[in-house]
Amino acid sequence: MMMILGYPAPLLFGQLLLGLINGAFYAMLSLGLAVIFGMLNIINFAHGALFMMGAFVAWMLLNYLGIGYFPALILAPLIVGAFGMVLERTLIRPLYKLDHLYGLLLTFGVALVIEGLFRNAYGSSGMPYQIPAVLGGGTNLGFMFLPNYRAWVVLVAIVMCLGTWLVIEKTRLGALLRAATENPAMVQAFGVNVPRLITLTYGGGVALAAFAGVLAAPIYSVNPNMGTSFINVVFAVVVIGGMGSILGSILTGFGLGVIEGLTKVFYPQASSTVIFLVMVIVLLARPGGLFGKAA
Repeated sequence: MMMILGYPAPLLFGQLLLGLINGAFYAMLSLGLAVIFGMLNIINFAHGALFMMGAFVAWMLLNYLGIGYFPALILAPLIVGAFGMVLERTLIRPLYKLDHLYGLLLTFGVALVIEGLFRNAYGSSGMPYQIPAVLGGGTNLGFMFLPNYRAWVVLVAIVMCLGTWLVIEKTRLGALLRAATENPAMVQAFGVNVPRLITLTYGGGVALAAFAGVLAAPIYSVNPNMGTSFINVVFAVVVIGGMGSILGSILTGFGLGVIEGLTKVFYPQASSTVIFLVMVIVLLARPGGLFGKAA
């Protein structure tokens, strides 16, 4: 058996793959958080619940309407994104001029309500979501077995993250979003409906979380607690990358996923805390985050 650094190659590469998969979800979730915070200055603690909601919507589309995985990748983010826009218009909008703490407390309460409703309706044990047949099976690479669906998740996550970054940083729409954040009155004077733009931005960030939830459904059981296991780590990723930094969230999400995966090989006891240790070190050395602006 091939050995690397004294460890079997299948074990090392298997954990590296798991790290990339977790990193893909960290990147997509932190990307949505960074979009919402960077554009709207709202710390959206409901993000994990909306990620879970995306998985549940995909599950309900399949079991109640017979709508499969690939249509659900489009429909579930649209449905949850629309819910997010209603949430922004009714509950979050009055808090924009208040301290960040109010938005955090409100979205934390919204997350508890959403999770409680799904827990009462479906229980906590979790329900399976079948991997689509076309993505089933795997490929033997010689040094490891690569499941096709896991490779699909990593590839789609990279494309989605880079696509979102390009839209925000390189297009007129992204320029309008950034300008509306800095000087909404001036943008409004040029005929842009800033409140509608803000609502669409929040809905887009929520849709990213729901899209990640659909991708996660076949890997993790669909249950009301699936977002809770991610959200603390995702906030750490956003802080390390720099609050509001789109590129920072993407690179940090994937990077920390790999670090976490490799830690499970070399020092398993630290795998659950290594990301938070990295956060402490980064904040001591660079309080604004790796890609953020200095305070």
